[in-house]
Amino acid sequence: MNRNTKFGAGLAAFVAVGLAWSATQDEATGPTAQQRAAVAQAQTRARLTQLAPAKRRDIDYAALDARFRRMAEKPNMVGMAVGIVEQGRITFLSGYGETAEGSGEKVTPETVFRWASVSKGVASTMVAKLAEQGKYSLDQPVATLAPSLQLPGGAQTRATVADVLSHRLGLYRNAYDNKLEEGHSASVLRRQLFALNGLCAPGTCWSYQNVAYDAATEMVEKASGRRYGEVLKRSLFDPIGMTSASVTRAGLQSARSWARPHSVGRRPLEVNDVYYGVPAAGGVNSNIKDMTLWMLAQMGEMPAVLSPGLLQTIHAPRVATPNERVRLRKFRERLDDPMYGLGWRTYRYGGHHVIGHRGGVNGYRSLILFDPKLKSGVVALWNSNTFQPGGLEFEVMDMLYKLPFRDWMELDKSGVAKPEPAEEASGDSARR
Repeated sequence: MNRNTKFGAGLAAFVAVGLAWSATQDEATGPTAQQRAAVAQAQTRARLTQLAPAKRRDIDYAALDARFRRMAEKPNMVGMAVGIVEQGRITFLSGYGETAEGSGEKVTPETVFRWASVSKGVASTMVAKLAEQGKYSLDQPVATLAPSLQLPGGAQTRATVADVLSHRLGLYRNAYDNKLEEGHSASVLRRQLFALNGLCAPGTCWSYQNVAYDAATEMVEKASGRRYGEVLKRSLFDPIGMTSASVTRAGLQSARSWARPHSVGRRPLEVNDVYYGVPAAGGVNSNIKDMTLWMLAQMGEMPAVLSPGLLQTIHAPRVATPNERVRLRKFRERLDDPMYGLGWRTYRYGGHHVIGHRGGVNGYRSLILFDPKLKSGVVALWNSNTFQPGGLEFEVMDMLYKLPFRDWMELDKSGVAKPEPAEEASGDSARR
């Protein structure tokens, strides 16, 4: 367990911000409001980036670490990284296994993985941030911001920006993902969606999307006049301190340490570029440290970057997702009331309100789950197609809520655990 992980490069950057402010301020008039805000933001990042063992209260980290080590030794596992937050501070960061089967290169908190559909929460956050800045309204017809999105019956003139981000466009599930995986351009496919039969009027039913959801990329670029990845870096990644985050295959493979993808059975795979073609739906990469910082920001710990009003907007439940009860049926003893907001899922877990998402592209899986009231939660990334580690988020939440232990990771069962159905997410050949 990496209790003493340090973030020297990040802290140096934060200190540099303060020094730059000191060097440029006008001695006669003192620092400007913008300079004061920049220094305060840097100080917040520096504080939140450091591990805080003193905040460990409800979780048995030694027991969890032992279970994570057992998980990493399972036949279908290669590497995994986990981050935990308690009381608004990072209390645990650790890597397990290898970046590539047989490589001997250990996964650490600095190893970069793919987020897959957890990326949707990044897109919704960016779209909502631009709306907060007055660039447009979330209730605006999507046709005015993403011309490539053509829906059955011309519904793009009635569907709103919020309908795109909450999967309420009236399309069948994962519409045209198969064509995307065959190599077709996402923007071209969005123009062809009009030929489908609609399931319902926009805003009246829920059905998970990737091609259509990536209209968010177009919205961001149209409103900002910049490339999607550049906007994320300037507006979210850099202010939060996510130094490893990117939205391209090159961004993944250029990392000093990056996790190679594997199929079930540990067979090596090539990194597929397909879902980098829909970056709002499944393109984000980062290490577990930066994903944990992202969770802290979503908990409200970086209000200068993500305001309370913005977080309320994207996290608020908007539509019921009853099929979640089927997909996660083995957890239904605890999990209830599944809903979807803007790029985020919400549940009742053991009677508590929690927010999260899961993701999967071929060779990678991811998860994030947190309690916004307790400011506590967990993130995890791993580089194989097995869904078995998905239970770890519930073992963490059980400790937080002092609920009876359940072997949610199924470590104590003989044989290979039977996976729950996949997240209706980006998935390449692993899509269900």
